[in-house]
Amino acid sequence: MKVTFLGAARTVTGSCYVLETGATRFAVDCGMHQGNRAMELRNWDEAGRYRPRELDFILLTHAHVDHCGLLPRLVKQGFAGPVYTTAPSRDLVEILLEDSAYIQEMEARWRSSKKQRAGGLPEEPLYTVEDAVAAVQKLQVVEYDREFSPKPGVRVMFRNAGHILGSAFVEIWVQDEGRESKCVFSGDLGRPHQLLVPDPWTIDQADFLFLESTYGNRDHKNEDSSRQELAEAIAYSYRHGQKVLIPSFAVERTQEILFSLHLLAKEGKLPADMPVFLDSPLAIKATEIFRKHARFYDDDARAVLDAGEDPLSVPGLQLAQTVEESREINTRQGPAIVIAGSGMANAGRIKHHLRHNIWREGASVVFVGFQAQGTPGRRIVDGAPSIRILGEQLAVRAKVFTIGGFSAHAGQSQLLEWLGHFRSPSMQVYLIHGEYAAQQEFARLIKERLGYTVHIPDYLDECTLEPGGVFQLTSHHDLAPRIDWDFLLEETHCKLAQVQDRVRHLDRLGYTSQVEIRGTIVDINSKLLEILSELRMVEAQPQASQADV
Repeated sequence: MKVTFLGAARTVTGSCYVLETGATRFAVDCGMHQGNRAMELRNWDEAGRYRPRELDFILLTHAHVDHCGLLPRLVKQGFAGPVYTTAPSRDLVEILLEDSAYIQEMEARWRSSKKQRAGGLPEEPLYTVEDAVAAVQKLQVVEYDREFSPKPGVRVMFRNAGHILGSAFVEIWVQDEGRESKCVFSGDLGRPHQLLVPDPWTIDQADFLFLESTYGNRDHKNEDSSRQELAEAIAYSYRHGQKVLIPSFAVERTQEILFSLHLLAKEGKLPADMPVFLDSPLAIKATEIFRKHARFYDDDARAVLDAGEDPLSVPGLQLAQTVEESREINTRQGPAIVIAGSGMANAGRIKHHLRHNIWREGASVVFVGFQAQGTPGRRIVDGAPSIRILGEQLAVRAKVFTIGGFSAHAGQSQLLEWLGHFRSPSMQVYLIHGEYAAQQEFARLIKERLGYTVHIPDYLDECTLEPGGVFQLTSHHDLAPRIDWDFLLEETHCKLAQVQDRVRHLDRLGYTSQVEIRGTIVDINSKLLEILSELRMVEAQPQASQADV
């Protein structure tokens, strides 16, 4: 049996793992690659690595776009099989893919218009709303804890992963050449004691475990302190008469924030005259789906329902559906809480709210989820003195709160605790869905504390899986576009030299322009330090650790 890592390998987006035997070929997840331009080009798969016509079926762990967002593309290119997922995931996938397709169409139209004005050819979207509708028709609902066989020789069971509503980790038993192996794909594991969703279930047997490692290098703060931090951010901006901006993902994070605000209101920590705006049509739809599938809530959330309360209702909550309603929020004076997408501040309505408020002293920006490298959210969290948003360089004067306890991902200790339930001494562990530095640290901890052999596959790696712990890796990095580092660094050096030659002219600029340029150079220096730090870490590791820790 062979597994190919087509995404979320040494990165956190594009989850897709293709398993292949002599009798079947199927995928676990088919997520969209997100981040910089080079990362997003993987979505187009010009080399044909997904080969969607040859996939018999897909197992979908949950509804986040980095796990399901390429499904319309695969259907467009010929995938005709079923896609198995849970009932909440099925409904959430429908609205998320429709939204993603709309964005793809809008961006393609914008780029086409720009290219055509310059005499170029129009650009096709990655996929269309019609493709998304066709993809949703492939979804088939399965129940937790109920075994099924999507193909002779393959048995599957979905278990509750406690990440978002409907999320699952997947147990897969595969017959190949007369032997049966058990693979477990964690999907994204949730943290225990999360609001709304149950704790992740546990199992104890596997031959091969593919384990997410998003927070493999750190833990979260506990839930009580996180809610207290949110209360502090609200109190801070309320005192100053400014807004609290919460970049939030539409699914799970928004609903958990609403539940937290509900609890703060009951505790008397949410000012009665402070309006709360949910400025995201997608999040509004997702919240209704959560209400529809309340039977999947955890015991605490169901107890709130049994008491006659709605855990997703907040005093003063106003829903902004239209663009006009969103704009009106920024013309409104006085304190307010604004929840808007996207969670990493790299798209959506939150960018407009940041443009109007991030430079205001007394405002606050509350990050409640993971901020990937290269995103505006990551730059703000890392302390950038200024940030470019919608073409405008803005000073960061708002107070920045980073509240990790709202994360839907398990932290390091929680991942280790979940892994500790396994009783399979020869189990091979593959770390997926994480940034490489975090994975290296997590791999060392797993080996030291639990004794498992750990591998850190890279994008396009192929592994032959044999029962008994045999590991055979085939790297196909030669298939990926090569980066001409010499040319790139020479170009960087050349531009830096030109700036140095003209440094005497900076004094002729106005003070504001000088400060903006200084901020840009500080950002560049900060990024170079990050690169140097990562290179030193790699340099310090034995050569073998690049593929196998």
